[in-house]
Amino acid sequence: MVPFVVSPRLPPEDERRLCEAAKSGDRKALGVLLRNYGPILYRAVLLPRLGSEAVAQDALAETYARVVERFSQFSWQDCGVYPWLRVVALRIALDILRSKKRETLFQPEDIAREIERSESGMASSPDVDVLAARDLETSKARVEAALAKLNPRYERAIRLRVIEERPREEVARELGVSVSTFDVVLHRALTALKKAVAADAAPGEEAIS
Repeated sequence: MVPFVVSPRLPPEDERRLCEAAKSGDRKALGVLLRNYGPILYRAVLLPRLGSEAVAQDALAETYARVVERFSQFSWQDCGVYPWLRVVALRIALDILRSKKRETLFQPEDIAREIERSESGMASSPDVDVLAARDLETSKARVEAALAKLNPRYERAIRLRVIEERPREEVARELGVSVSTFDVVLHRALTALKKAVAADAAPGEEAIS
């Protein structure tokens, strides 16, 4: 998996000026803010919670639209604009999960609790790097917990192909199977992973095969 790099936060004085201009209707200023924080919202907030690149991209577009619509409601705080943008993105993710009932690493109630915690502590929110790192660490922990429930062969297939993003042919050789057989193995592995995510396995439960 390609390492995630957080974009440097805008200097606070520049960010505040951009926010003030955006609240006055300056779409260029708002565009600068969204271009700066959009990649972080996508990689750290939306993609881990929605589990699909296509769905996460649609969610980011919807986040942009909602920010444009509601930016006049934003009030500047010393933590900057990112915590507010993050809550907007979380609300979009929550709407999607509730409407589609998709099997993902996060359930709607998880995100609802996150939104509540984030809004109650908005004024003292950590900086962008800390928030993004925390989001990624949470999703990574969920992935590891789910993988631990799988048959070792399924776990290895997912790690090599999905997490490390190695070519199908290479992973098939690693597993000692043909590419077509590997495709079947990976499909079954991902199905098992969804079941592991959807159900909290009791301690000591046998690995899912």
